[in-house]
Amino acid sequence: MTQIKLEAGDCKTFEQAVEHEWLISNGIGGFASGTVCEANTRRYHGLLVAALEPPTGRVLLVAKLDMSVRYRGQDYLLFSNEFADGTIAPQGYVHLESFQLDNGLPVWRYAIADALIEKRIVMKPGQNTTYVHIQVLRASDELAVELMPLCTYRDYHSHSHGGWDLGVRELAQGVEINAFAGAHAYRLSCEQAAFTVEPDWYWNFKHRAETVRGLDDSEDLFRPGRFTLTLNQGEQATVVITDATCITDDFTVVQQQLLEQQLAVQQFLPPDAPDWIKQLALASGQFIVDRYQHGLPAGKTVIAGYPWFADWGRDTMIALPGLTLSLQRFDIAASILRTFAAHVSDGMLPNRFPDNGVKPEYNTVDATLWYFHAIDQYTQMSGDLGLATELYPVLVGIIACHRRGTRYRIKVDINDGLLAAGEDGVQLTWMDAKIDDWVVTPRTGKCVEINALWFNALKIMAGFAGQLGYSLQARNYQTAADQVKGSFQRFWNPDRCCLYDVIDAAEGDQRGCDSRLRPNQIFAVSLPHSPLSAEQQKAVIDVCARELLTPFGLRSLAKGEPGYTPYYQGNPRQRDGAYHQGTVWVWLIGAFADAHFRVYQDAEQARAFLEPLRLHVAAACIGQVGEIFDAEPPFTPRGCFAQAWSVSEILRVWLKLHGQNIGLRDLKG
Repeated sequence: MTQIKLEAGDCKTFEQAVEHEWLISNGIGGFASGTVCEANTRRYHGLLVAALEPPTGRVLLVAKLDMSVRYRGQDYLLFSNEFADGTIAPQGYVHLESFQLDNGLPVWRYAIADALIEKRIVMKPGQNTTYVHIQVLRASDELAVELMPLCTYRDYHSHSHGGWDLGVRELAQGVEINAFAGAHAYRLSCEQAAFTVEPDWYWNFKHRAETVRGLDDSEDLFRPGRFTLTLNQGEQATVVITDATCITDDFTVVQQQLLEQQLAVQQFLPPDAPDWIKQLALASGQFIVDRYQHGLPAGKTVIAGYPWFADWGRDTMIALPGLTLSLQRFDIAASILRTFAAHVSDGMLPNRFPDNGVKPEYNTVDATLWYFHAIDQYTQMSGDLGLATELYPVLVGIIACHRRGTRYRIKVDINDGLLAAGEDGVQLTWMDAKIDDWVVTPRTGKCVEINALWFNALKIMAGFAGQLGYSLQARNYQTAADQVKGSFQRFWNPDRCCLYDVIDAAEGDQRGCDSRLRPNQIFAVSLPHSPLSAEQQKAVIDVCARELLTPFGLRSLAKGEPGYTPYYQGNPRQRDGAYHQGTVWVWLIGAFADAHFRVYQDAEQARAFLEPLRLHVAAACIGQVGEIFDAEPPFTPRGCFAQAWSVSEILRVWLKLHGQNIGLRDLKG
């Protein structure tokens, strides 16, 4: 059993309570999220964000379910709202006795007089259905409960503004809403309650997180009516919110199903794993979802981050080892790898599947190279060569496309064997911020991490070819790898004893080199096959430790470099301008710890770099790890509040350094 608990003292003020968020998901891209005090602060907060075209097509249907209780002649409003004029009303958090994640599920306990009320929220796996379960744990008299849903129908990236008819239809135990012609109908029901239809609009809710992001920050919400019921001690009720027309499982069945899944995940953790690692094992499952085709599941994929990302090729391949292999989810890993194999085009993996269901976008050079690493790690950790055998022709085709050239001038330079990429107005690496025509971090040329990945891919192919009996191909791939290893010395910057970020660059010094100190060079040490000497590896890890390491990850640019931006804040242009100009990225801590262990061979010291993130797991989005942090103290968390590669890299490295995952390649060599 895994729990993270906030006591009443942790949420005694609105400012404290509103900073803590929670998240649950349904395995098809839909989710529910909010704050501990139940005041929504983001356009993405809501009880049902449904994935209508799994895992995308996400639409907010029900934003809130506000609970009021009358007990012994006194009214208690057990929710909170913030309005555009600054009013915070009511202040239901003052009755909050505790909030906790109970095996990943959010649980509130409200104390009113001598009564204690518990509320739990779960989502049904594989379905756009949320259950809000209320139980009276203690009471000496009857409680009259009112539940008021606040609804809408909008794309989850937008806001709704009121005055339109949402098409309410009364049901026997609830209500159905048909927002407009062509919209998916959805229902709210409660067997234990009566529902009274009272359509009305509530105006000007403020979303303070959107204010900080420099975006539209107010919304209107529609009340279709009210649920009313009475409960005594020990009694319970469940509100079901769904886009489905038939619900066959009750709350108890769904909760037991989720518990069994969670226990199955945790059996692969070492017995002495701390609670925060157990929680990350649970959190890892939130990102693994089904990708549908023609209305049916067609393989697994990975949501890059909540609340606003869909499935990205780069993020999926980086996150795959930690989310799946470290926890022996080998069948899921294989499904993900097959899913993306089906979308390879001109030797490239998709960068992302857009949220509106149109064709994938292929503007990435690194996602495809991380694919080789993911397949290799699957093979190493599962002991199964069958998948590599199946996908080997795909990998051969990818290498061939990169040699002869593919999109965006991605092509091997026959003179040195290195991989060049990029053209004006396009950013192909993970440092991909772009605002209109402004590419914030132009990296056209030969990037250091791309060629570390390219060398790694060639070594992997030589190994696969040898294992599969293709001796001539194995020799050819090894010859190509040897050429890249020799040419990789062109990245060495003798003046700073580290690696250039880009060589043969469109922008750079007189030698065409970008000498700004960035973390991309860490992959030349952390990947299983390194093109550097032991002395160079040590120099790289030492300079990254000295100039880039923070308690929560690596800075994307060292202090003192041109363009360094210490804080990620402001409007979209300001934030995108800071995204890779100093902002700390959590996922990079995995590669840093790997590289540090490779050089210094001290597992405990390397694992200690993860320890500061233990506190973050219980601080922002409870039970999750976010995307980025400011580059300077107090290192405020920013960006997505739950990021797949952040969770996965911490989990993967902690388990590896703990000595788990028998069969994982030793990083000594």
